[in-house]
Amino acid sequence: MDRRASPGLGPRNDGSSRIQKPETAVDKAAKLAALKARVSAAIGSSKAKGGLNVGLHPALEDLGQWKPGARSGDSDSKLGFKPSSAPQPKRQKALDLSGPSAEEIKSNPYYDASLGAPTVKPRQSRQLIFNQKGKYIQQATALRRQAALEALKKKIAAQTRKAGIDEDIDVEKNFVNYDDIDNPSAIKIDTEDAIITSYIQHPVAIEPPQDRHIPAPKPMYLTSQEQAKLRRQRRMADLKEEQAKIRCKCSHGVLYPQPAKLVYPISLADLALGLVPAPPPKIKKGNLMRVLGEEAVKDPTAVEARVNREIADRHVKHMETNEERKLTKDQRHEKLARNQEKDVAKGVHMLAFKVNSLANGQHRFKVSKNAEQHNLKGLVIMHPKQSLVIVEGGEHSIKQYKKLMLNRIDWTENVPPRDRAAQNDGTRDWLKAEDEKGDLKDLTLNKCQLLFEGEVKSQAFHAFKSRVCETDAEARQALSRAKLESFWNMAKSTI
Repeated sequence: MDRRASPGLGPRNDGSSRIQKPETAVDKAAKLAALKARVSAAIGSSKAKGGLNVGLHPALEDLGQWKPGARSGDSDSKLGFKPSSAPQPKRQKALDLSGPSAEEIKSNPYYDASLGAPTVKPRQSRQLIFNQKGKYIQQATALRRQAALEALKKKIAAQTRKAGIDEDIDVEKNFVNYDDIDNPSAIKIDTEDAIITSYIQHPVAIEPPQDRHIPAPKPMYLTSQEQAKLRRQRRMADLKEEQAKIRCKCSHGVLYPQPAKLVYPISLADLALGLVPAPPPKIKKGNLMRVLGEEAVKDPTAVEARVNREIADRHVKHMETNEERKLTKDQRHEKLARNQEKDVAKGVHMLAFKVNSLANGQHRFKVSKNAEQHNLKGLVIMHPKQSLVIVEGGEHSIKQYKKLMLNRIDWTENVPPRDRAAQNDGTRDWLKAEDEKGDLKDLTLNKCQLLFEGEVKSQAFHAFKSRVCETDAEARQALSRAKLESFWNMAKSTI
């Protein structure tokens, strides 16, 4: 022993001075198992907790794990242990999770490809989908509308049942079963509750609205020869009827049958009493000698005076008959008003005219008076730069008024007023026929133009009126009540 290395005399602490006992294979295996357990515990706690939230070093992660490529004694040799000679357990072969090969599938008749493991699709993240504004409000509105419709259907069905019309609703149910067609008691034909009855339900006839606008059929025009022929036939029928009334009582007192048609309301008893005498001969200067032969020869002056007197009486009677057939003034007005109303009922027509100037008083009078006579309604706007005339009424009246405005009135004519005092009181200067010097205004360039002509749905005016407007705003305001402001713009744009 070398004692120079230690100053003291006590026992030496180095490992070489100790007496080492030989280690058996069992002791080595126990130490190795304890060491592996400590390393596994340390690795598990470090992976779970990670110390100060810090993972293990990559070199320490494989400790305690067996690697197929490493030798069995490497880990032990690194730790200072030698491999033991104890028998190692046999390692199990890893499971093959791959599917069968193509050859196995062909050779195996019991293989079913649909029973294989389901393929797991990768999960895809869904995006957020936001509802549009008002979506649920619309759904709620639709639900309310559907509920209201169902309620209306129920109400109609209840009213139908009350009226007794719902018998036709379930008609098909009565014809579903054809098994009882040979059973007379099951067939409802002659019973009180039979579906088929002798009554027919006719719909209410409604007159088509367009039939009002159909013009009346025109009478057939006859030639002069046809008119003369009809006149002869009519006069011959009247003459035969008159002769039949006279011949009802003969000279022997025998009463003949009364004719079917009589001009005068005379009874059969009056005819028997001879109240219908034969008319006197119609003597004219042409048949004087033939009718009154001997009498005319004896006193021709008296016969001529008698013939003249009868001719005058016949003329007076003819004029009286014509006067009786004539209508009175009130009757003529009533008949004209009825015809004008019928004309308006067929359709309302409208006209719009532009007149450069209405300074002539006669023009203003004709415009308003003819509208009144033809029962036309409308408005006349008198403006310093232009005038607008709008009328509406029946087709016939509108046609006559159009002729008046475009043909009959001479718009270039200007005459002095009849009542100068009335014209000077409250009349605008641009509406006077004379200027400041008293001379007549020149209306050579004055004219009337048709702006609009056509049929409208309904009447826009209640009467015919005239308005004096100094500005365009007043004219548009007057037309705004009838919603015809566009006519003023049309008149301004027309040259």
